[in-house]
Amino acid sequence: MADPLVSVASLLAPAFERVAGRPGVDPVVRPSDRAHAQANGALPLAKELGRNPRDVANDVVAAADLAGVAELEVAGPGFINVTFSPAFVAAQLATVAAEAHVGVQSAATPEVAVVDYSAPNVAKEMHVGHLRTTLIGDALVRMLDFVGHTVIRENHIGDWGTPFGMLIEHVVDLGGELGEIDLTDPGAFYKQARAKFDASDEFKERARARVALLQSRTDPATMDLWQRLVDQSADYFDVVYGRLGVLLTRDDIVGESYYQPMMPAMLDRLDRAGLLQESDGAKVVWVPGFKNREGEPLPLIVQARTGGFNYATSDITCVIDRVERLHATLLVYCIGTPQSQHLQMVWKAAEMLGVLVPPARAVHVNNGNVLGEDRKILKSRSGEPAMLLDLVDAAIARGRAIVAERSPELAEAERDELGRQIGIGALKYAELSTDRIKDYVFDWDRMLSFEGNTAPYLQYAHARIRSIFRRAEVEPASVRSVVPSLDAPEELALALKLLAFDGAVAETLEKFATHRLCTYLFELAQTFTSFYDACPVTRAETDELRTSRLALADLTARVLSTGLGLLGIESPDRM
Repeated sequence: MADPLVSVASLLAPAFERVAGRPGVDPVVRPSDRAHAQANGALPLAKELGRNPRDVANDVVAAADLAGVAELEVAGPGFINVTFSPAFVAAQLATVAAEAHVGVQSAATPEVAVVDYSAPNVAKEMHVGHLRTTLIGDALVRMLDFVGHTVIRENHIGDWGTPFGMLIEHVVDLGGELGEIDLTDPGAFYKQARAKFDASDEFKERARARVALLQSRTDPATMDLWQRLVDQSADYFDVVYGRLGVLLTRDDIVGESYYQPMMPAMLDRLDRAGLLQESDGAKVVWVPGFKNREGEPLPLIVQARTGGFNYATSDITCVIDRVERLHATLLVYCIGTPQSQHLQMVWKAAEMLGVLVPPARAVHVNNGNVLGEDRKILKSRSGEPAMLLDLVDAAIARGRAIVAERSPELAEAERDELGRQIGIGALKYAELSTDRIKDYVFDWDRMLSFEGNTAPYLQYAHARIRSIFRRAEVEPASVRSVVPSLDAPEELALALKLLAFDGAVAETLEKFATHRLCTYLFELAQTFTSFYDACPVTRAETDELRTSRLALADLTARVLSTGLGLLGIESPDRM
């Protein structure tokens, strides 16, 4: 079912429209600390009508029909306080408990959504800069799929261009054209090739010649070596993604090389549309509204004066492919903030070409940086950006150390698995609970704490509820058809918070802001604690009350587990 705030807004809207004498009036329903909700729409409506806001609010209350749903009271200068009927909330809650999606509504208009995220480079190690795009993208993929969109994951890896000349020649030097490629340590492999390129003119010449062979796609040995570099990098990516617990696989890889053959046709298309012009020997698109530091029009270069293609060439081609081949209506780019202007120019060029037009649209889900204690980009001990797999392994090791200390009675295999769940959950939640556009300081102690807005706190809240059922010797499924009684204020507060799950997911997807869902889950866990402290569950006064409170507890655990699952975080039953 819908969030109660949405329900009451839809029920109040006709009353506002009658008072306004026109359709389309927003009741402006918001949460309130003075009631269950507050409708603030009378104030802007009064200004429109030239009337006293309190008089307008009284007229709305008189015209509204919320019998059995809520009581209305005019307060202050014209606010309408809303107090929900416990019977209405209980009935809504029982309906939610019977649903697999625990109240989260399917999208009104399902879309084909392409989510572009992670985007590492072949033969390079994934580093801390890939953490945010990978985790944010993965969570959004899970949520978009959950509400019924058709989701296409695309990992736009860097697998083409001039660096591959030196990488392939390095492979040849190591073992001949048929030599084995060892990318178990991609960082070391790339550094070795780069060092050779910088030190040897002879190696430079060979690398440049190899680039020409690669771009021509005519030399079987070159293509074979390039393909093996890509395949072994995909093996490495699979290790990282598997250990981190994200959905990306090698089947989601759509690299630069895929779009390369389409780029000449894209340029011809720009030319036929009258958008392709020459500037200083390069081919450009003049995108209106963008200027350089001197205030002059800024060109979008789509072909260098040397004839080479660049990111803009690839990215416009990419938009065309996603809209026209995949029929995408929503393009989600999880890429760092510095790419904002580039993306806006690319999308504008695609719009001018007649491709990125409604219903198709693109969204930049940008993010800040992960910082160390010195408030600079998080570094490894060697002074280089921290490697992603090292962070993942450290998270697992720290999680296992915590479990070994807190639960030494568990079998070793159980300790290891629980430690993995806690460590990976902590790493993900620290990222996803932060406003994505802001930088944040990486702090192991804070993210692994069992107190505050952290994954271990929420995982423990879920496990704690499951332990209630084990102690009560009750199967959770047995209470899911119960219509709970909501006589205590803490029961009603928990029920209303549970019904707000739908709105939290909707708001998260509307803003592409995972921290909104995290905040909701943290507040839900806190609300449950207040309920549990005030309302005995297993020691309730009657069997009926015990069953009612068990039903509230079970639905809380299910919402916590579902919400964490949408973030890619597991919910242990025991901790």
